[in-house]
Amino acid sequence: MTDVRDRFRALHDSGTFVLPNPWDVGSARLLARQGFAALATTSSGLAASLGKLDQQVTRDELVAHVRALTAAVRVPVNVDAERCFADDPDGIAQTVDLLAEAGAAGISIEDYDPAPGRIETREAATVRVAAAAEACDRHGIVLTARAENHLYGHDDLADTIARLRAYRSAGAHVVYAPGLHARADIGRLVASVDAPVNVLAMAATPSVADLAELGVRRVSTGGSLAWAAYGALRDAAHELLTAGTTTFRARSLTDDEAEAAFAPR
Repeated sequence: MTDVRDRFRALHDSGTFVLPNPWDVGSARLLARQGFAALATTSSGLAASLGKLDQQVTRDELVAHVRALTAAVRVPVNVDAERCFADDPDGIAQTVDLLAEAGAAGISIEDYDPAPGRIETREAATVRVAAAAEACDRHGIVLTARAENHLYGHDDLADTIARLRAYRSAGAHVVYAPGLHARADIGRLVASVDAPVNVLAMAATPSVADLAELGVRRVSTGGSLAWAAYGALRDAAHELLTAGTTTFRARSLTDDEAEAAFAPR
């Protein structure tokens, strides 16, 4: 386990790497065997695989998911732990301990609270990040602190930067502002925060090569791969139901590809 965590931490030392987000064991194995150096869970993708909406997965369900993924692949797995399923530092630490035992190499914590439906104050969120950082350091786990402003209509870049600087000072190893996509804004964030920066790949986000030029360390996909897969399933089902044809098979994995991706090693 120490080796896996050391490898994940080392990925953040230089360069830019893509951190795709599988939503189940099959997608994790497929992505790992494509050659990605690390993977990350997706809260929305996991929720969809369980027939739920995002932010409705329980801590026990997430821990079981992480245990299954880390047993199935040899690459490090970063965990979208939402708010760490707790309102107090002790509860946050307990969540980190459970995810560490399940094999996580990294964990993220965010500052959006779905119960009242608002972004937490910077001060309250910083206390929570500090609790997560202390617990992660005990396990050698990389902590990513997320400022959720831009996912919830608060497009105040100055506040986002101030938050991420505070989270970094509280012990976060990586910072992340999902939803930020303009090149100039990403460049300003990278220049303003003394920490590796994760960027969410979106339709309007610059390419990975362009993000690397800006100094972005890590590029993740969130739930987009899950939605692409579910979209392909929907389209295939619609074709079968309405036209009675199966042209979708031309875009499917071949038997050999499936065996290469999913056969035990």
